[in-house]
Amino acid sequence: MGYKIVKEQPENPFSKLVSGQTIVEIPEFELESGDVLYKVPVAYKTWGKLNDKGDNCMLIAHALTGSADVKDWWGPLIGRDRAFDPTKYFIICLNSLGSPYGSASPVTMDPEYNQLYGPEFPICTVRDDVRIHKLVLDSLGVKQIAMCVGGSMGGMLALEWCFVDEGRFVKNLVALATSARHSAWCISWGEAQRQCIYSDPKYDDGYYSLEDPPVNGLGAARMAALLTYRSRNSFESRFGRGQPTEQQKNKSQQSTPGPDESNAIEDSPSAKEEHWQIHNHGASVHRRSFESRHASRSNSMDSSVSSADTESLSSATSARTRPRRRPQHYFSAQSYLRYQAQKFHHRFDANCYISITRKLDTHDVGRDRPEFDNDAAKALQSLKQPSLIIGIDSDALFTLSEQIFIAKNMPNSTLKKINSPEGHDAFLLEFKEINDLILNFEKAHIKEIMDHEGNNPDWQDDSTEQKESVFGEAEDVANW
Repeated sequence: MGYKIVKEQPENPFSKLVSGQTIVEIPEFELESGDVLYKVPVAYKTWGKLNDKGDNCMLIAHALTGSADVKDWWGPLIGRDRAFDPTKYFIICLNSLGSPYGSASPVTMDPEYNQLYGPEFPICTVRDDVRIHKLVLDSLGVKQIAMCVGGSMGGMLALEWCFVDEGRFVKNLVALATSARHSAWCISWGEAQRQCIYSDPKYDDGYYSLEDPPVNGLGAARMAALLTYRSRNSFESRFGRGQPTEQQKNKSQQSTPGPDESNAIEDSPSAKEEHWQIHNHGASVHRRSFESRHASRSNSMDSSVSSADTESLSSATSARTRPRRRPQHYFSAQSYLRYQAQKFHHRFDANCYISITRKLDTHDVGRDRPEFDNDAAKALQSLKQPSLIIGIDSDALFTLSEQIFIAKNMPNSTLKKINSPEGHDAFLLEFKEINDLILNFEKAHIKEIMDHEGNNPDWQDDSTEQKESVFGEAEDVANW
C-alpha cells in the first residue's frame, strides 16, 4: 500500500533544508505512550534501487540532529565500491519523529487543532521510530534489511531494528559509538542542555513564535553538546590558547562585539565602559545600554559620597592614567563555540531539541521486555545477527565500555576500536577507517550482494562539489 505524498510543508521552514527527500503521510499511528497521531508525516531519502526480492535494502539511521540526507553527513561513505554502494543496495534513511526535518515534530501541524504541535507534541521513543519507519518500508516493498547501520542515536535505532519480527527482518548490523541503554551520564547532559533552553526568556514554556525563537538558549545547549562530542585533547590540539583570526571572528558573527581585541588599552574616560564590555563579551543581548546603567548607578551613589570619598576617588582617577595592558580574554576555542551556536539555531528548533533528547532518555533495549526480564544484557543475547560494533577510544559520551557491553552480549558480534583524539564525533570524522571496517564486514557477511554486480550498474554520483555539512553532528575543526 502506498501512502499519500506530502508535496509541501509550508508551516515547517526546516524541512526545506533537505533537498530531494520524500515526505509521506501515515493516516494514523499509535505511539508507545498510547497517544495517537493523525496524518503523520514521515520524511525519507533513498539511493539505489530495490531488487525484485526486496532484500537488498541498507537502512541507515541518523544521529541526534541529523537528517535523512546521509550524503550530507556521511557523504564519503556513499559511492561505487564504498561501504554504502548504490549500485548494489537500495539505501534508505528515514527522519526520526521529533526532528524538524520533515517527520512529525513540534514544528509540524497538529491536524486536530490546525496549529503547530509546539510543546504539546507527545513524547516519542526510539521504538516508535522503528515501528513507523517499518510502515514506510512495507509500503515501498522492502521484505528484509540486508544491513542496518547507525551511529550515536542512529545506533540506538539500529539495535532496536534487530528485534523486529523476532530478529528476522534485519540480517546484519553495524552500530557505532552508541549504547544498549542511555546512561545516567548522557541523561544528565541532556537535562543540562534542556535547562539552557528553558532559561531563555523567549522560550515561554515552548509557545514561542518561529519568527522569534529562543536562539540564545538553544545556542548554549549546542555549545554544551559540542563539548561532549569532542575530547579535551581534541580541543587542546586544535585551539590551545590561540587568539581567533579576523576570519574566525567574522564567522562567529558576534552581535555585540567587545572592544578591539589587542591587549593594549588606551587611556580613556570610557575605561569603565570597556570593563563592562569585556565582562559581557559574547552575550548576545544587552538589555540596557552602558550609558543608562552607569547613569542610574551614578545617581544612586552621588548622595552618599563624602569629602573623604571624593579625595579617594580623585586618587583612583589619577591611578587610571597609568599605562595598562589587558590580559587576553578572547580565545579561538570561544569563537568556535559561538560560531557553532549561531550556525545551529538557523537549522534546528528548540522544542524539537527538547523532544529528541527526551527520546534518547527512553532508550533501553531491555525496557518493557519481560521475556528478557527487562534486562538489556539478556535482550542483546537473544540477537543472532552478524554484527559489527565500533567504539572510539576517546569517546567520553558513549564510552568504549558501552560498545564492549554490546559486543560481549551479542553472540555473533565483532568489536572494533577506532583510535582517534576526536572523541564521540570520530564516528562522523574518521571516514576512511569507518569505510574500510564496514566494507570488510560486508564482504565477509553479505557475499550474495557484494559479489553480485548489482541491479543499478549505471548509477552515477550526482553531486558536483564537496559542500560543508549542514546536518551533521560534527564539523571538522582542522581548518578553524
